[in-house]
Amino acid sequence: MFRVRRQIGAGVWKAGEADPVVAVLDTGVVEHPDLQGRIVAFQDFLENRSRIYDNSGHGTHVCGIIGGNGFLSAGRYRGMAPTVKLVVGKVLDQKGDGTVDAMIEGIDWVVANQRDWNIRILNISVGIGRLMNEEKEAMLKRKLEQAWKRGLLVVCAAGNNGPACNTLSTIGKSRLLITVGCHDGEYFKDSDRRCASYSSKGDRFATGKKPDIVAPGTEIISCNGGVSKGFGGYRNAYISKSGTSMATPIVSGALALLLQKHPEYDNETAKRKLLDTATDLGEPWYQQGWGMVNVKRLLEG
Repeated sequence: MFRVRRQIGAGVWKAGEADPVVAVLDTGVVEHPDLQGRIVAFQDFLENRSRIYDNSGHGTHVCGIIGGNGFLSAGRYRGMAPTVKLVVGKVLDQKGDGTVDAMIEGIDWVVANQRDWNIRILNISVGIGRLMNEEKEAMLKRKLEQAWKRGLLVVCAAGNNGPACNTLSTIGKSRLLITVGCHDGEYFKDSDRRCASYSSKGDRFATGKKPDIVAPGTEIISCNGGVSKGFGGYRNAYISKSGTSMATPIVSGALALLLQKHPEYDNETAKRKLLDTATDLGEPWYQQGWGMVNVKRLLEG
């Protein structure tokens, strides 16, 4: 995250006027010290457990990218918006698998509490495991678009099915939702693990730009769901993960910073500001969309 913040112009952070709440539907979250006191609510849609948990670590990593404060790393691995609050729904299991029913329950839960908890952003990093078939994915797309029309900024992963064209999921093709692809700029350009090589791509013949935007996603160091406290302090506090699932919360965190500064923005205004301020990487639309997220430009004005 230290590298990412410098790369996308998010090196200097200032508290805004308001702290929006970001909802994360994923594998859950643990009470990581970097997230302490900022998990507003947790709901388990798989096993109905009451305690906060994450038996995968994926959700905790995503939450750390969005809003970890870097407490255990003296700020080095701080997330994008370190005072943001989080609402977390567990809809995926330890393998990253889930059901459309659990996802829809999670979306309904977020929408039902949207105003009471000031939820402004919904992060969907479901680019892991096998979640649903095409018909069920279409159902989920409709549900997420309804959430968008209720005023939520829905940010979803493009998926890891590239490099071929037209490999976006049905959700990722939605014209309403913000679809995030993965690109590392000049970093990892000679590595076969570079996320741009497998990030899902849009349709090269389409007139619209999809994915909407890209963000770094290779070897992102963030909060580890397996953190433990032992003699002498905490162990295994951070872990590296890669994929569009990591790029997506970078964009969600950037939008949280924007809404801190401009709480009056609706989701359409925030989306347009995000896309208009992106850095053009000089690549085809179906690969980069509008370009790389640029936080410095996003927060100007």
